[in-house]
Amino acid sequence: MTDKQTMNVLVVDDEKDIREGCERILKRMDFNVLMAEKGEDALNIVNSEPVEITLLDLKMPGIDGMEVLRKIREKNEEILVIVITGFATVEAAIEAMKQGAYDFIPKPFEPAQLRIVVGRAREKIRLQQEAEKLEAERRRTLADLGTEKSRIRTIIESLPNGVLVTNTLGQVVLMNPACFHHLNLPEDYGTGDMIKTYIADNELCDLVMNISSGKYNSDDDIPTYEFAMSDKKFLMARGRPVLNKKNECLGAVINFMDITAIKLLDRLKSEFVAKVSHELRSPLSTIHEQLAVVLRDVAEEESIKDHEILSRAKEKTQNLIALIGDMLDLSRIEAGNVGCETKQIRLEELLKSIVEFMQDKIQSRNQSLKLNQPDTDLPYVAADPMALESIFGNLITNAINYTPDGGDITVTIESTDKGVRTTVSDTGFGIEEKHLEKIFERFYRVKDDNTRYITGTGLGLPIVKELVERLNGNIKVKSQKGKGTTFTVFLPAKNN
Repeated sequence: MTDKQTMNVLVVDDEKDIREGCERILKRMDFNVLMAEKGEDALNIVNSEPVEITLLDLKMPGIDGMEVLRKIREKNEEILVIVITGFATVEAAIEAMKQGAYDFIPKPFEPAQLRIVVGRAREKIRLQQEAEKLEAERRRTLADLGTEKSRIRTIIESLPNGVLVTNTLGQVVLMNPACFHHLNLPEDYGTGDMIKTYIADNELCDLVMNISSGKYNSDDDIPTYEFAMSDKKFLMARGRPVLNKKNECLGAVINFMDITAIKLLDRLKSEFVAKVSHELRSPLSTIHEQLAVVLRDVAEEESIKDHEILSRAKEKTQNLIALIGDMLDLSRIEAGNVGCETKQIRLEELLKSIVEFMQDKIQSRNQSLKLNQPDTDLPYVAADPMALESIFGNLITNAINYTPDGGDITVTIESTDKGVRTTVSDTGFGIEEKHLEKIFERFYRVKDDNTRYITGTGLGLPIVKELVERLNGNIKVKSQKGKGTTFTVFLPAKNN
């Protein structure tokens, strides 16, 4: 398996706009994107290039998607295939999943939907890689048990946790093999140097020095310390003073516990939530599509009452599907899995891409969506591009939904002394002042005569606020009933 930076995604679709749209989104997720217009081309790529994830359209000229899926599974069962379905092809998508497809996404889809489905596939691949690594490390630790004659030393060296002992000066006088392993040190690395020689984390070194010199009066006062050796390895350090019979401090003993498995369990919990979400979403999506088919027939029979009932049921299923997606996003944010892949971002370029992507929706409602930006380059923003897309994608989508047909939405970006300020303004229904303090609360929705029929989960703005705060920014809102709303997002520049 390749790592995250070089993971390959193959997009197979006979529609050029779909391929290029997916490519733009996936490249911002650090994928290497391969594209194929036909099934034959896709199979040639799979036979010649390493591919981890495949986005596969079921309806294509030549070899259809089901046959391509079957041949991909024969070639490599580890490739996760996400089928792309058109209208009224959900049954085919479900059949594809029975044949080994990992997931499906219906057309037309929003960027957020694509990011969620592909992100979940990437997380599954990572979890499997980490589980295999943990098992390999466990076997290696058992094979490397020490064979010293001293019973005490043998016990220490046999412990699965790392043990490190210092004197009052903070010099390391003893380390067991597990400690060398946890700290990624060569086994022949000698002792006798100061603690900072072995550990790069300055805060942990300060804690060890304080314990070694006797600055803590009791064990209860000594905090535990968690730190990351890498993005795939996490340790917890627990320190205690070594005391003689006179209760004098002779140094410190530090115990290192590998908590990667615990972190892995947290990720598995997210995987479980995603699985449950998927199990709920699939039948809901099927019901949603079947209702759409029935609605066509009812419309032809001109049964107004039946049409209203079925339309309401279709709307409710769509709300449930959206709610599942938003709850999943919040779960990832709370777990720290969103907004942590910091990069240097030109915010104006990202906003331009979002605005271009929204043009079809804007034109269907006869609205206008403009991006105002300065002629000169703005400073870089240090942020996760996925988090930024979620922030501004939510704000612009809200502006479109809560602005009547023929209205205007304007996105303005400008530089400030300390960062970049972006405003999303609309000429929509507006929000009464009494609601402004509550719109960032989870599940809170403003309902009046203008907005009661607009579907939503009440989680979009809470997601935006949490992501902005994780990026050390802030968000403000101004609104006037009947005249429109303006959201202002400030994000610090990279050098701040």
